Amino acid sequence: MLPKWFNTWNRDNPTNIYGPAILVGTAGVAVTVAAFIVIVGQPFKTDSLQTGPRGTGMSVPEFVNEVREADPTIAGYLRREDITEEDIAAVSAEALQNVPPALGNISDEDYAELIVAMRSWTGIPDLMEDPDNYQTQIAYTMVGMVQGINEDWIGHVQSNAVVGVNCYTCHRGQAVPSEIWFRLGPVNEAAEGWAAVQNRVTVQSQFTSLPSDALEAYLLNYEQIGVHDLESHVAEYPADGIQTWQHTERTYSLMNYVSNSLGVNCVFCHNSRAFYDPEQVTPQWATEQLGISMVQEINNDWLVPLEGLYPPERLGPVFADAPKAACKTCHKGYQQPLQGLNVIDEWPELALTDPES
Repeated sequence: MLPKWFNTWNRDNPTNIYGPAILVGTAGVAVTVAAFIVIVGQPFKTDSLQTGPRGTGMSVPEFVNEVREADPTIAGYLRREDITEEDIAAVSAEALQNVPPALGNISDEDYAELIVAMRSWTGIPDLMEDPDNYQTQIAYTMVGMVQGINEDWIGHVQSNAVVGVNCYTCHRGQAVPSEIWFRLGPVNEAAEGWAAVQNRVTVQSQFTSLPSDALEAYLLNYEQIGVHDLESHVAEYPADGIQTWQHTERTYSLMNYVSNSLGVNCVFCHNSRAFYDPEQVTPQWATEQLGISMVQEINNDWLVPLEGLYPPERLGPVFADAPKAACKTCHKGYQQPLQGLNVIDEWPELALTDPES
């Protein structure tokens, strides 16, 4: 016996034979999808990390399937325990003589293991082989930089646990790390002054119309990062050091970059009702402030001075400047680089201090 709705449809639509079939088919698909979600799970289910007091809406939503998925670059990380005797034997006597000053009295065995690891981490198979090669000369400096980060910036690179950094944190098996940046200068040929550095989609502006010089201004030139306050500045001028709406846009450009670098939103660090008030920020804000200061030091004290060592093809396309780092160079879209993988426990040569202290 057919259902009543079908008999009614058949009576009122004697020539339309597709309507019931479409309805039954749609219902069948809906039931199948619902059963799939119940059995397999909701692929777009989200979880929230609460970052501020209840009732303020301060949380960072994340897709559960993405949180559980490991950073694919972790699989390419070479651990000390995975280095074989054959790997060590392949390191030449000449390479063992090219010891960076920062490594001091390292033993030949330890240095051979470090060379094997650094070659894997950077994707440069002959690193340290020729002391006159620019990559080897730069590596000398990079060893000192890594030690300096692990020694002097513990508040950032070990804010939650012993993690640290080494070559792989940025390089991920590539000779040139991803997410480096160069100075761009004016990007809008149709305008002059402030407008010349915005309203053009660039990597630095994270493909928005926001200013493209935020990384240069804040992570290289130490300019003040500020949005607004509660004071009136009607009678004052930008030359007086007052933050204008242009500075606000530039700050938003930097903050947008930071958000994309860590895969978080504004309230990961800020209470969005009072961006100007440092008393209403989250603990993560202090970690990020240390990170900004750390990157400023990395760029000015370590990376910019290397400009004369690079061949022309490794310099910036506009100003022929040395490549520089920023948040995404290490984080690659994750709150912690390599999802918090400890990369210094096996390498005390790069940590300087005892990583357990």
